[in-house]
Amino acid sequence: MKVSAIITLKKDVLDPQGKVIHKTLDGMGFKDVNEVRQGKYFEIDVKENDPKKAQKIVEDMCNKLLANLVIENYKIIEIQ
Repeated sequence: MKVSAIITLKKDVLDPQGKVIHKTLDGMGFKDVNEVRQGKYFEIDVKENDPKKAQKIVEDMCNKLLANLVIENYKIIEIQ
């Protein structure tokens, strides 16, 4: 079962990469962008057929390794 997760910096944490992307977009003529925040996207294929169990496995991965919970949040966005 494939589980997708997005990890992003918490709102109060400075995002220097997002600022550089925003500045570059502005320089390319995309003037209507207020803010850019970048993050990480994971698509994990687990050996589990129960969606709730698959989600729990990936949540454990996020809590233990994939996300730095001091400065990042994570969200499971899709289970297929």
